[in-house]
Amino acid sequence: MTLEVLTDGGGRRLIRVSDDGAGMTREDLTLAVERHATSKLPEDDLLDIRTLGFRGEALPSIGAVARLSIATRHADEPHGWTITVDGGRKAQVKPAALGAGTRVEVRDLFYATPARLKFLKSDRSEGEAIREAVRRLAMSRPEVAFTLAGEDRAPVTWAAALPGASGRLARLADILGGEFRANAVEVRGGSGSLAIEGYAALPTLSRANSLGQYLFVNGRPVRDKLLIGVVRAAYADYLPRDRHPIAALFVTLDPREVDVNVHPAKAEVRFRDGGLVRSLLIRALQDALAREGQRAASTGGSATIAAFRGAALPRRADWDWRQSPARPIEPGGGAIPARGHAAAGFAQAAQAAFDVGAPAADARSGEVAEPDGFDRPLGAARAQVHATYIVAQTREGIVIVDQHAAHERIVYERLKAALANTGVARQILLIPDIVELDAADVARLVARAEELARYGLAIEPFGPGAVAVRETPALLGEIDAAALLRDLAEHMAEWDETLPLERRLMHVAATMACYGAVRAGRRLKGEEMNALLREMETTPNSGQCNHGRPTYVELKLTDIERLFGRR
Repeated sequence: MTLEVLTDGGGRRLIRVSDDGAGMTREDLTLAVERHATSKLPEDDLLDIRTLGFRGEALPSIGAVARLSIATRHADEPHGWTITVDGGRKAQVKPAALGAGTRVEVRDLFYATPARLKFLKSDRSEGEAIREAVRRLAMSRPEVAFTLAGEDRAPVTWAAALPGASGRLARLADILGGEFRANAVEVRGGSGSLAIEGYAALPTLSRANSLGQYLFVNGRPVRDKLLIGVVRAAYADYLPRDRHPIAALFVTLDPREVDVNVHPAKAEVRFRDGGLVRSLLIRALQDALAREGQRAASTGGSATIAAFRGAALPRRADWDWRQSPARPIEPGGGAIPARGHAAAGFAQAAQAAFDVGAPAADARSGEVAEPDGFDRPLGAARAQVHATYIVAQTREGIVIVDQHAAHERIVYERLKAALANTGVARQILLIPDIVELDAADVARLVARAEELARYGLAIEPFGPGAVAVRETPALLGEIDAAALLRDLAEHMAEWDETLPLERRLMHVAATMACYGAVRAGRRLKGEEMNALLREMETTPNSGQCNHGRPTYVELKLTDIERLFGRR
């Protein structure tokens, strides 16, 4: 089936929707524009709604304020039929030349009620609203081909996709972009007659708003606050509160368990058991993220390659080895002079950025220690750059690891596991650390001393403006307790008092993990780097740190070869 949408003037001058479906009979066409005529319900059961038809009042209401015409042809009819409604005046049904399907056309919207025109937004804004509505419908029906055209945009066509999960992902990729497809995680769950399917992006692919989150109930696109809360809860362990993931979730359940008539435009629904739907959605999302937790978004490697490609590399035919910054040195100590100007991109000025001396650490000995390191997901460590980044080699390319971000996630997961199992071991300070803080910060910390103690951080008030730290988590080793407490106090000032205890504890654990992780600037031996890589491979959610940033970037050898013109 194919559906075409054509607009003009943001829909104010023209909206035309055409399909090649089953069409309507003459009797149904006459009834469609009558007031109080409801949607197509074969059994007349308002509790068993399985179509996406809007309220029966919609067509006559549109005809009352605009010029409406409907043409349709049913397979059992010898020819098509058409009817017009102009400013509320309904004409007689007439024969029409039309293939199979239906065409609904609305012209001069609100011409009969000029006072309502001032409530319309600009043509661009109204056109974007139409585009978003069609996008949502296209996501919900991947087996239907959609075309959206108008004078203010080039035609966009989404071809019909194959049935099943692969077809759904293909349609979502067409609408949400190729990045979503490359970084999507399949979501599956449910219980009994309630099924949950869809795709969600890895935490390292996020946005600054929640506009990339879509919910569909029995194929109906809806905007529901339930989804925002569900996604925020599922990603709470991966993303900061100011970042939002991309997700498209499809809920299928018995139509009698959901009310689709609570909103005039049917943009919202109400579940009979909203708590059950919410819990199943969260569980399905969390299971999917945990299953793919060691993946990082491919956008990091793509952005890196794109940054290099942005340099204006010389063509092979124009390449002169004497233009290279790495050209040989003459016996007298000077470089062999180049002809003309140095090439842009990797020229002398650009090359200076790479002149940072020898690597901070060399891990070539790791080849002997780990003969199978290249076959591991994160490869074998080769070097440490700028005392911050570990460069590892795999069979398919190279991996660059942020040592602090990676170890931060490892420590965080250790704290969570310790809290859930045996409790966090503590180490007693020989001399308590006295931390001076603002009186309000002291009050916040002391009020949550019991929560902090669960993570091995024992504190007590020490006068009106200070806190004494007597014990710290053994997992963190030697830490800066003063800086940790100040950071915790700042975070607590922003906490919502209604935040569940579990979420508050996770915030504490994330902050502690940041201070207990290997710091940027610390030089690591080859054995230490390889040990960190191996631990990342066995740690849940190691693809991103506690703040939603990727812990590593992978560069495929094929992309690097294209960069240097080898492919």
